[in-house]
Amino acid sequence: MKKIVWMLVLAFILLVGCSDKEKQEADNNETKDNDVQEKTSQPEVANEIVAPLTGVAIDEPTDNRIVAVMVNNHSKARPQTGLSKADLVYEILAEGRITRFLAMFQSEMPDVVGPVRSAREYYFNLANDYNALYVYHGAANFVNDMIMNRGIEHLNGSLYDNDGNLFKRESFRKAPHNSYLQLGAVYDVAKSKGYETTADIEPLTFVKSDKEISGDPAQHAEIVYSDQPMEIVEYDYSASDEVYTRYNDREQTVELNTEEPIQVANVLIVETPHEVIDDAGRRAVDMQSGGNAYLLQKGKVQQLQWENREGRIVPVKDGEIVGFVPGKTWINVIPTSPGLTESVNITN
Repeated sequence: MKKIVWMLVLAFILLVGCSDKEKQEADNNETKDNDVQEKTSQPEVANEIVAPLTGVAIDEPTDNRIVAVMVNNHSKARPQTGLSKADLVYEILAEGRITRFLAMFQSEMPDVVGPVRSAREYYFNLANDYNALYVYHGAANFVNDMIMNRGIEHLNGSLYDNDGNLFKRESFRKAPHNSYLQLGAVYDVAKSKGYETTADIEPLTFVKSDKEISGDPAQHAEIVYSDQPMEIVEYDYSASDEVYTRYNDREQTVELNTEEPIQVANVLIVETPHEVIDDAGRRAVDMQSGGNAYLLQKGKVQQLQWENREGRIVPVKDGEIVGFVPGKTWINVIPTSPGLTESVNITN
C-alpha cells in the first residue's frame, strides 16, 4: 500500500514539474513573439544624411556655403575643368548663340574650376537666390554696379587677376579663355571681405523610389541653341549607369585633365522669354514667370511646367514639385521662341 502511495506522489511531482516547464516555455515563446511583433511594427527611422543639392548620402552634415562660378563655354574654352564636381549647373545663353554655365559647388570642391568668365544679371540673381558666393571674372560697368548696389556677395576675378592665390592665368590658352579659379582659396578670400562661408541650405526635393518616376522613354535628347554656328547640346542615356552623358557640338563633354565625362542624373530643360537689351547682344532672361519644361531622369521624360519657388527653378506637375533623382542636375534654359517643340528633340 505504501509503495502505491509513493508512486502516486512521485507521479504528481513529475506532472507538476512538466506543467511548470511547459508554462515557462510558453511564456518564453510569447515573449519572443511579442519582441518580434514589436520590432516589426516599429517604423524605420531615416537617419541618412544627404547633400542638399544632390540628395546623395554623405557621411556627416556639411554647412559650407554654395560657391556659384561663371564657367566659360566658348569652343576655345573646352574642355573645361571642374564641371564634373558641380552639384547643379545652369546653362543659359550669353551673347550670340553661345551658352555659359553657372556651376554650383557644395558637396564636392575641386581644386580648380574654369575657365571663368564675366557676369550677367540673370546669373547673379540665381546665385543670390541660392545664397551662394558668386564668382566671376569681369563684367560691364553697369553690371558691376548692379552687383554692388544689390549687395550680391561676390568675388570678381578682375580684382585678383593672375594673383596666384584665387585666380591663375594658364599659358595653354589665350585670354579671355585662360583664367582659372583656385577654388580652395575662395572661403579664405570671402572671409577677408566679411562674407559668411557657412550656411543652412534648404535641400531640393528628391524622389524616394523609382516608383515616383514616370514618363515616356527618353534615350537621347538634343537641344539646338544654334545650328550656324553649331551650338548643339546632347544628352545620351546609359541604362547601366542610370545617368545622362553630356555632349557639346557632337563631342563628349569631359574634364580637361582626366577626360572624365560629365554625367548627370537629371536634365531639366525649360523655356522662358529672352530679350536682347543692348548693342553688345546682352540679354535679359525671365527666370521668374515659369513655363513649359521637360524633365529627363532614369531614361524617361516628363512634359510638365517649371516654376520659380523661392528663387529655385523646379519642375512642377499639377501644382506639386516633382522630385529630382539623387545625383547631379543640369538645367538648360532656352528661349520661348522657338521654344521646346522646335529646339528640343527627344528620342528613344
